[in-house]
Amino acid sequence: MQRLVAFLLCLTAFLSASSEGANAGPRLNDGRLYRFRYGVELAMNRPKGPARGNVGFKLSSDVGISLAWRNPENQDDQLLRVQISNVQLENAVQRSRKNNIFHGATTESILGKAKLEALERPFMLLWRMGKVRSLYTHSGEPTTIKNLKRGVASMLMMQLKSGKMMEADVSGKCLVEYKATKDQVIRTKHMDSCKTPETGFTTYSQVLGVSGKSTLVSVITLQDGFIKSAVAEETHILSINARHTTAAKILSRQSLSLLEVASGPAEAAGKDAASVVKSLDPKLSSVGVVSEKGKSKCKGCPTLMDTWKSLRGELEPNSMSKATAPRSFLTLIQQLRSASKSEILRVLRNCSKTALPQLVDAVTSAQTASSLAAMLEFLDFSKEDGILLQERFLYACGFASHPTESMLQALLDISKGKIASTDIKESVVIIMGALVRKLCQKGGCDLPTVVTVKQQLLGGLDDTKDEAEVQMYLLALKNSLLPEAIPILTRFAESETGAYCTIAISALQRYDPPLITREVKQTLNRVYHQNRRVYEKNVRAAAADAILSSNPSYMEVKNLLLSIGHQNHEMNKYMLSKVQDILRFEMPASKLVQQAMKDMITHNYDRFSKMGSSSAYSGFMTQGADVTTTYSLDILYSGSGILRRSIMNIFGQSYGALLQGLQVAIEAQGLESLIAATPDEGEEDLESFAGMSALLLDVQLRPVTFFKGYSDLMSKMFSMSGDPISVVKGLILLTDHSQVIPLQSGLRAAVEFQGGLGIDISGGMEFSLWYRESKTSVNNRGSLVVVGNVTVDADFLSVGMEVSFDMEAALDFITTVQFSNYPFLVCMQMDKTTFPFRQTVSKVEKLASGKHFALQKMKEELVPGSEFPLHQENSNMCKKVFDNSW
Repeated sequence: MQRLVAFLLCLTAFLSASSEGANAGPRLNDGRLYRFRYGVELAMNRPKGPARGNVGFKLSSDVGISLAWRNPENQDDQLLRVQISNVQLENAVQRSRKNNIFHGATTESILGKAKLEALERPFMLLWRMGKVRSLYTHSGEPTTIKNLKRGVASMLMMQLKSGKMMEADVSGKCLVEYKATKDQVIRTKHMDSCKTPETGFTTYSQVLGVSGKSTLVSVITLQDGFIKSAVAEETHILSINARHTTAAKILSRQSLSLLEVASGPAEAAGKDAASVVKSLDPKLSSVGVVSEKGKSKCKGCPTLMDTWKSLRGELEPNSMSKATAPRSFLTLIQQLRSASKSEILRVLRNCSKTALPQLVDAVTSAQTASSLAAMLEFLDFSKEDGILLQERFLYACGFASHPTESMLQALLDISKGKIASTDIKESVVIIMGALVRKLCQKGGCDLPTVVTVKQQLLGGLDDTKDEAEVQMYLLALKNSLLPEAIPILTRFAESETGAYCTIAISALQRYDPPLITREVKQTLNRVYHQNRRVYEKNVRAAAADAILSSNPSYMEVKNLLLSIGHQNHEMNKYMLSKVQDILRFEMPASKLVQQAMKDMITHNYDRFSKMGSSSAYSGFMTQGADVTTTYSLDILYSGSGILRRSIMNIFGQSYGALLQGLQVAIEAQGLESLIAATPDEGEEDLESFAGMSALLLDVQLRPVTFFKGYSDLMSKMFSMSGDPISVVKGLILLTDHSQVIPLQSGLRAAVEFQGGLGIDISGGMEFSLWYRESKTSVNNRGSLVVVGNVTVDADFLSVGMEVSFDMEAALDFITTVQFSNYPFLVCMQMDKTTFPFRQTVSKVEKLASGKHFALQKMKEELVPGSEFPLHQENSNMCKKVFDNSW
């Protein structure tokens, strides 16, 4: 029995020892000093740029690591003493003396004596099972120096068994995967999982946004239970979604190589790590392992007023179509984001009247608490003399790249206060709808202000019968795209007022097809087929468009086809052209259309040979690897040949994401009396009206009226100059991406990508009874600048890279109708002018002393102009129109 007990005790001791060995972490030997050579290399370039084009630097040093204390109760709980020495700095690539900013400089002259002493001052870290749990440095050390020490500590992160776990190091808290063998550990950090205190922001639209791809892999070789060598390679590639060649790459390498193991200090005694640290150096304190943000200091930087004075000449109205306008706009926004409310107000109050609208665009687009407060104090919505500035402020809010709850609250407060202009009151509510959508897209649908505004928009239609207010709330719901608004929009789709129907149906068409329920489809079909009442042609056309774009059923498509030939000849022609466009452009409904057309009852010569001037056509503007741009032109005429509805759409699609870049709609009604023509069925009592509506970058703007009523029509006909009426003009922040990337080396990369658009959209309508001719035009002028900046600023040294492109373009859409004879001649033209396209790459290395190296490359090309193709019938008509004019 005694032998059995002795055997069991021995077996238990053996198993305990085996278990402890299997679960043990890496350990240092007491009384030994491990001397390593440590290196950090930072490089920036284009993703596929040659290595000789890199900018950056190399930092190398000796690192001594020794065991200061080991927990007597847990051998894997170790306090390490680390000291950096023999620090050297040099170029990342070989350069001539002239271009070498390090030539002739010592490490002390670059870092400064105080920073060098701080860097070489010993620090301690608590190392438990191969993980750095705490870091102890002198609290007064510069943030950059503490981060570099954190970078050294990160090279000691490891574990001796394979698996995944969340870890915190200098990069933040990340998911890390280990693959361990006998003498090697591969540590892969899943960078997309990393959480850092600085969240940054990005544009809500994926098409206009920025993509990033990051990798970090460390390979650690072991010897006698500790590190023999460690190599870490980290890459970050950031690019514009719409143009992935506009990109920057950050490469960071770290290496740690064991030089020798020598005799070192003896292990200290103590109960816990904190008390041992205090006994060894009372000035040491725990600072955490995650990278810290340093205090930004800018010596000799221009003030906001200085920046404005240097840029204001580029922001005058006559410069809006030049690339210098959005470039200056982006520069100004960067300065505004660090300015105080008082500084911003000073600039606003000392600005010329002509440049002030552009300044309002920039201040609002800065989207800081100070800039919003300054605008709210500067603008007085109770007075009519500032209508232009008020509308520019509201539009800039609508186009905000990352709106906040406070911005929505500001608009809510404005809507409840005194507003002198009815147009501004409508714009406030319409733009509130756009902000609700953007905040909901970012997961903010339950924010208190968002909930309040949702209730106001959803309930507003029950509290008013005023036609203008009803349209205002419908347009706001169209912007919000709230699922809760679908039943309301469905109800108004069958309204007796044509304008309500058109807005409601166009709003329903913007929803994702899965949200369009059976009840909604039944309503749209009732409107098109006029089951309950007669509707205006433009309402029926809108219903047909919504049905065909919302995953229609076979019977829905077949019934639409069967309707061709049983309605007004222009409506017949429009529907026929729409069906042909779906087939030619291979839209989602094309397969069902083909299936329905196999039936000879729906597809025959009589049905598909209808005459008329109305048309629908889609085409490609650009087709590229990153983005595809499409356009569509839908024209609907009355039976007497007068324009009823004209819609131009431009969509951008990138990697499955869709953005409605532009929609310009011109509507006219009640003009038949001018040519003694008979109105179409259901349109006998319509008031004379012509107006224009624009949707820009997924944001519906307040419509513009050309004339309303017969007397207004006649007065404007005799005073009509043919000059276009401005629909929207201004500067828009398209792309807005900001983030800080804490590199494992302890360096921090600041990333800023911004895109600015200068735009001027105008429309006009000319009507001549003498020449029996009408002409409508939509003129789009714009300039685009996209700039990406990546900067690593280590106080004593900064490295930066800028990638950019810019262009200036014009797009005109003109429709000419000659109604001297029947059938009327209709010619549509869509022209793009020749424009320059410029790409620039700039790189810089700069010491704190001012010594720097800069490199810039620029490429320019001309994009040829063209007239976008429309259907063959249009080409034939245009030939006749211009022959007659001649």
